[in-house]
Amino acid sequence: MKNIAIFAGTLATCLLLARGPAAAQEETQAPALTVSLVEPAKEQWPETIPVSGWLKPWHEATIASETSGLRIKEVLVDVGSVVKKGDVLVRLDQASVLADLKKQEAAVETGKANLEKATSEAKRARDIASGVLSDQKRVEYFNTERTAQAALASEEAALEGQRIKVSQTTITAVDDGIITSRSASLGAVVSTGTELFRLTRQQRIEWQAEVPALSLLRVEPGQAAEIDAPDGRTFKGMVRLVAPTISDETGRAIVYVQLPEEPKPRAGLYVSGRIDITASKALTVPESSIVYRDGLAYVFVIDEESRAHRVRVKVGRRRSDRVEVSEGLAGGERVVQAGGAFLSENALVKIEEAAR
Repeated sequence: MKNIAIFAGTLATCLLLARGPAAAQEETQAPALTVSLVEPAKEQWPETIPVSGWLKPWHEATIASETSGLRIKEVLVDVGSVVKKGDVLVRLDQASVLADLKKQEAAVETGKANLEKATSEAKRARDIASGVLSDQKRVEYFNTERTAQAALASEEAALEGQRIKVSQTTITAVDDGIITSRSASLGAVVSTGTELFRLTRQQRIEWQAEVPALSLLRVEPGQAAEIDAPDGRTFKGMVRLVAPTISDETGRAIVYVQLPEEPKPRAGLYVSGRIDITASKALTVPESSIVYRDGLAYVFVIDEESRAHRVRVKVGRRRSDRVEVSEGLAGGERVVQAGGAFLSENALVKIEEAAR
């Protein structure tokens, strides 16, 4: 068997030599890999500042009781309820305030009657000829009229206050938004200032990004921002406001980023993202073109003879599936799109498609 194998190998060699030197070279230098080629693209890429921060309500409104000593009769909304400005949220028991209202209405009627009487007496005092009434009596009638006028004004003011108390038994939304917190409980007796609900105004959520002090001078309102949510979604935003102060504990300042109404991110998340500062030119290749060996980055460039050459590069910014090459390429090269990890220097490759 050994002799047969030796004979077969010898025969194959003879056949190869019979085909000539060119055939032998072609046989020994078959393409190592079939590859697709790309040409580095010149693009305008924004320079970004990586930051992190909390997603919080744009503005939060506190809805509280303006009266005291009344029992909650109805609770009409719960956490998560979307409300419009003026929608009824809570009704308080009106029995006692309605009774006080009727009592005050009666007091106003009494004041009107007293004023009518005092006015009539003062009119007679003015009409009666001088000398019939003493000056002291005449002044007394006039003073009684003025006192009755003041008393009626006081009772009418008290009536208006009582009507306000009646209106305060119906607690309404101060703005459009969504209820994020509820403290109101059916049957509870409220006090003035008792918090009943918290409302995220306009349902607007913003990103409060913490920006290092060294980068703060480059951030301005109107710049674009991008947020990476934990569920994989990406939110686009715009810088609304830059805080005027820097924390003496963290050395960072808050940058308020306005987010779109849809899709709505969830408040309370701590997320990372980027703020776009300025746009600059970038020479980019697909991320799959980069080969890392011994901590260094390389790409494989294909020459006119379809041979691969390893070129060391320095990478910079990343966006989506592309990487900026800041050093190593000039543009116009034919770069292996993927599979460079399987190539070696001067390897012969088969080109799947023309460079683009």
